[in-house]
Amino acid sequence: MKRFEKILVANRGEIAVRVLRGARRHGYRTVAVYSDADAQALHVRLSDEAVRIGPPPARESYLSIAAILAAAKATGAQAIHPGYGFLSERADFAQAVQDAGLVFIGPDPASIEAMGNKSAAKRLMLDAGVPCVPGYQGEGQSDQTLAAEAKKIGLPVMIKAAAGGGGRGMRLVDDARRLPEQIRSARSEAESAFGSGQLLIEKAVVDARHVEIQIFGDRHGNMVFLGERDCSIQRRNQKVVEESPSPAVDATLRRRMGEAAVAAANAVNYVGAGTVEFLLAPDHAFYFLEMNTRLQVEHPVTEMVYGVDLVEWQLRVAQGEPLPLTQQDISARARGSAIEVRLCAEDPRQNYLPQTGPVLVWQAPRGEGVRADGCLETGMRISPHYDSMQAKLIAWGEDRATARARLLRALEDTVLLGVVSNRDYLRAIVDHQVFASGEFSTAFIGRYFPAEKLGSQQPELRHWLLAALALYLDDARHLAAERDLPAEMVGWHSSHGSPAGLLLTWGEIEREVDLQRLAGGRFSAEAGGDRVELEVLRTQPGAFTFRIDGVGGRAHYVRTDDTLWLDALAATEAYVDRTYAPAQSAAADSDGRILAHSDGKIAAVHVKPGDRVEKGQTLVVLEAMKMEFQLAAPFAGHVETISVAAGAQVRGRQLLVELRPQNAAEPSG
Repeated sequence: MKRFEKILVANRGEIAVRVLRGARRHGYRTVAVYSDADAQALHVRLSDEAVRIGPPPARESYLSIAAILAAAKATGAQAIHPGYGFLSERADFAQAVQDAGLVFIGPDPASIEAMGNKSAAKRLMLDAGVPCVPGYQGEGQSDQTLAAEAKKIGLPVMIKAAAGGGGRGMRLVDDARRLPEQIRSARSEAESAFGSGQLLIEKAVVDARHVEIQIFGDRHGNMVFLGERDCSIQRRNQKVVEESPSPAVDATLRRRMGEAAVAAANAVNYVGAGTVEFLLAPDHAFYFLEMNTRLQVEHPVTEMVYGVDLVEWQLRVAQGEPLPLTQQDISARARGSAIEVRLCAEDPRQNYLPQTGPVLVWQAPRGEGVRADGCLETGMRISPHYDSMQAKLIAWGEDRATARARLLRALEDTVLLGVVSNRDYLRAIVDHQVFASGEFSTAFIGRYFPAEKLGSQQPELRHWLLAALALYLDDARHLAAERDLPAEMVGWHSSHGSPAGLLLTWGEIEREVDLQRLAGGRFSAEAGGDRVELEVLRTQPGAFTFRIDGVGGRAHYVRTDDTLWLDALAATEAYVDRTYAPAQSAAADSDGRILAHSDGKIAAVHVKPGDRVEKGQTLVVLEAMKMEFQLAAPFAGHVETISVAAGAQVRGRQLLVELRPQNAAEPSG
């Protein structure tokens, strides 16, 4: 085994930061690679050397094997760590690394190849005696064949991309009439994400849990498992919350699942870190789903429960060393419970639309048992070219209740302003009584957080009033700075002044708020006939502490142009100050203007000028953050203009299509 001292990390974002820090901690020299979009990114600054590998699109940078190998050669890196995502599960990449005389910090190409295709892997697992979900993984791939096999298996079924995971190219179908459409959609997304449109069909196991086993092998014949992770809290088949140990797994079941995972890994002579994923049915029967031949996003919960550093283990095994612990040692080390959530730049209230833009304020949580893995920084810009996940927040405790309480506090202490995120949504999940009970399945989010419920959520009145107060305090602070006033003069009146009237909008909702300063740091705020008195206890730039109805709280805010971002009362919202603004024009879509909801790339345009369209008909497909979004007609009518073509890069709020309502008068000649 060739020894190495310098490692190139062929990835970006939080996993690149995680691996770089781990490698440096153990004395290795490090090399980062970056696209033009990431030239100022944290992972670039953390490395000893950094090499530009191309423009922002992943296909031209992070997915370019030639560019990455050239970077390794130019810097003298002797080993490459792939992280997860991108090229991490590409057998041809692992082979190319080895052919270049470098060490691939991961499994051998043959193992990746064996497990990289879900259909082939499932056949292999059946031969190895690992229990599998009934389904179809054959070579026949026509839409008609797949639809027929799905009906033969019996609905509901899962359509899956054979060449990859992460929820891409995956569809749950319980209505036979939707099979053709869902097969086409899954195939298109799979081709975009993995370069292969091959699909497989599996019987959907109802009310199952998603439980995975962390396995690790070396080149000395040792193979171990490090407990399980419960990843049942999912939406769109993408994990949202992960924890170890699973509330549904006892010592006996853990051993059985661990032994099955080891058998699966041994079937492909596996070396390094890997994860074997299972569906766990309510009757405790479990079925093989897939094997991920890489480090997982959720590896920190295993590290915290077992007191290990899995990146260090990867480096040791890649150097040819044996595993540092035996199975008996590992089982004896398990302590407490850990829970992780994925912080994403997405809006749950708008069907999880990915969000892009500048990070105006970022504050990571700290505290006993709390860990934050991420790449966020104040002043950076979130790009549309990559995944929406920006950070992971993890909490450990002596028991699950303690870990959950610490995670709730960590989420409250997390501040992300400037870009809409899922922080409040994550807190609501962790705070939910069913999650607290541990009695849940993969149906949890669909059952307790349906899209219609999320879409109807609006800020409570107190949040509006605190937004008005933040604007008032910000104006007062800027005035004091301009006029060189002492702090005690800010907001001073010789008598009680008249209320300050502010006009705020949140989305399409508008409110007038009257704010009046009283004596002793107290304020009166009124909106729509409802009146609240609150007290400001302390202020500082971008933050203030307050008391409402005897209960104290803290607010963080940032103002840019006419927009105020406010984090208070465990909710983050963006308000527009319209106090001195002219009246707004009609909202987009309502007048037939179809706008891009975020930065991204046009994957397809399905109409042309003059076409007649029905309400709900897909007009344009927008690809953003590795996902496809169908932009539909808000009403029946005719296409007047199309401003984009397939393949074009667009910015958020850019005009794409204009429609004329069906009953609108034809333009005169």
